[in-house]
Amino acid sequence: MAQKRSNAVHISMAGKITDAETGEPLHGASILLADDKIGTISNQEGNYFLDHISPGHHVIEVSYVGFATVVVHVDINQSMQKDFSLQPEIVENRGVVVTGVASATSIRQSPAPLVAVKKQALLQTPSSNIIDALTHVPGISQVSTGPAISKPIIRGLGANRVVVINNGVRQEGQQWGDEHGIAVDEMSVQKAEIVKGPASLMYGSDALAGVIHFMSNVPVAEGTMKGHLLSNFQSNNNLLALNGGLAGNKNGINWNLYGSYKKAGNYQNKFDGKVLNSGFNEKNMGGYFGINKSWG
Repeated sequence: MAQKRSNAVHISMAGKITDAETGEPLHGASILLADDKIGTISNQEGNYFLDHISPGHHVIEVSYVGFATVVVHVDINQSMQKDFSLQPEIVENRGVVVTGVASATSIRQSPAPLVAVKKQALLQTPSSNIIDALTHVPGISQVSTGPAISKPIIRGLGANRVVVINNGVRQEGQQWGDEHGIAVDEMSVQKAEIVKGPASLMYGSDALAGVIHFMSNVPVAEGTMKGHLLSNFQSNNNLLALNGGLAGNKNGINWNLYGSYKKAGNYQNKFDGKVLNSGFNEKNMGGYFGINKSWG
């Protein structure tokens, strides 16, 4: 019987990882060979050593906190020496979304699916109230009593299983009876955030279906003044709606004034014609004043 003998190739790589600007060694920098799934970290002198490397083409990734990650492609067929220099990098946090939780939360880190609907999308959706404007979002529907009263349904669940928040304050008037809708002026809403699915840990035990959070009239950027005028007309019930606002932010002083007026007659359907006592009249006015200075 013949015995076959193979000689394994022993390949290693060593080098030093330094700061590209100062030349100082980087202690604790990480170096990884993705193909072989082996890696190590540099010592106090910035030196590293990798052993048991298979011959061939490799992708090497070198990273360190506060420095730009370096990715290089190297053909390794024998033991070699290779140094790396990393460039300092300014670390920026990702954008966050302000919700009704205790602190700002990233959409990707939210434990439940979260959808943000901006004002432009709300205005482009023909609707008679704010809940009606959100029904284009997948999973959101409504139970309505005429054009003025709508209650939200999230994935088939509604009533006291849906939490509605307006600028951080719970709105629970819609739970009083069938003829009570969401008392929020849809023309003043700047953004709506919808949490679909159980959110009891963040909002309480009644948030079994999800949460709808409305945000209106957020402060404008420093040194600017903005105004707007919106109108809406619907022929079925002769609905006429007007909304106007003016806001400014200069030298640490920010303010906002806004108001809405909506009036509608009885709406019509193809079965009964005009539905009596379905008209409504709504008025809304508000504002705020704030000072932001170095002393507080």
